[in-house]
Amino acid sequence: MDRICKKNCCGQTAVREAFTLVEILVVVVILGIAMVMAVPMFSSAASVQVDSAANMIASDLEYARSMAITKQQSYGAQFYADTDKYRIVDHNSNVVEHPINRGNFEIIFPSQRNLNQVDISGIDIDGSDKVSFDYLGSPFNNTGAAMNNEGVITISAGGITKTVRISPVTGYVRIE
Repeated sequence: MDRICKKNCCGQTAVREAFTLVEILVVVVILGIAMVMAVPMFSSAASVQVDSAANMIASDLEYARSMAITKQQSYGAQFYADTDKYRIVDHNSNVVEHPINRGNFEIIFPSQRNLNQVDISGIDIDGSDKVSFDYLGSPFNNTGAAMNNEGVITISAGGITKTVRISPVTGYVRIE
C-alpha cells in the first residue's frame, strides 16, 4: 500500500493510502484460483449424493436379505419412484424398524439432508417395484414368483446415474 501525499488549499499535507496495481492483481489472481477450485466441488455434489444413495440402497437390500436368512421368513424392499423413497418390509409387508434410527425403515431421498438431489428414476424388479428375499436369500418379485430377470433400480442426480442390480437366484446386489 502506498501513501499519497497532497497539500490542501491551506498548505497542510494530507496523507491518503491506496493500493498499488500489483496488489490488486495479486488479489484478483487469488480469487480466480479459489473460484477454479470451488466450481468442481459444486458439480461433484450430485455425484457424491448418487454414490451415497446407491451404496445405501445396496446395503439396505443386503440387510433385508440377511434378515430373511436369519429369521427364516421373507423380508424385502418396496420402492416408490413417484415419491423417491423406499421401505424395508417384513413378510406381511409391514415396514420394519430401522436398526439404528429406531423408527420406521423408510428412506425418503428428498427429505434426507445429504441426499435431497437424488431421484429414483427407474425400477424394474422382474416387472414390479418390490423385491423380497426368502429364507435362503433368493429374490422374488411382488407376485411371489422367483425372479427370472435381474432386478434394476436406477437413481440419478444432476445428470449422474447409478444402477443397483439384484441377481436372480442368488440375490447378489451390485452397483454399476
